Amino acid sequence: MFSECFYPRFSDTDALGHINNTVFAVWFEGARQNVFKIFSPALNLQQWPLIIASIKLDYHAQTHFGAEVELRTYISRMGNSSFDVYQEAWQNGVKTVSGTAVMVHFNYATSAAVPISAEQKHQLSLHAVPT
Repeated sequence: MFSECFYPRFSDTDALGHINNTVFAVWFEGARQNVFKIFSPALNLQQWPLIIASIKLDYHAQTHFGAEVELRTYISRMGNSSFDVYQEAWQNGVKTVSGTAVMVHFNYATSAAVPISAEQKHQLSLHAVPT
């Protein structure tokens, strides 16, 4: 599992006083950076090897300004050329949001998926969802 903690910005709130639902896709993308480094250690955008096929978010409770948020990032599935990144947002001991991004190892020059290497699969497996 990858984990990071931070305090939401005031600008992350909405008119109802909680963190806006659109913010979580951005937070979760930022928290996937360590996963990205498995495929591109230098995060070289000119040779980017990943593409998103799907994102799904589930909201379990409100998240508020003024209290720390922990983002947890796991790998929940691995295929030949794709994998699922499962993520959770926690605040005050409560899981407030969870989501899954389906990532594809991708060659932009050929517009085709490419197999994930054995070493990349090993690195991903180190962050598997606990069973």
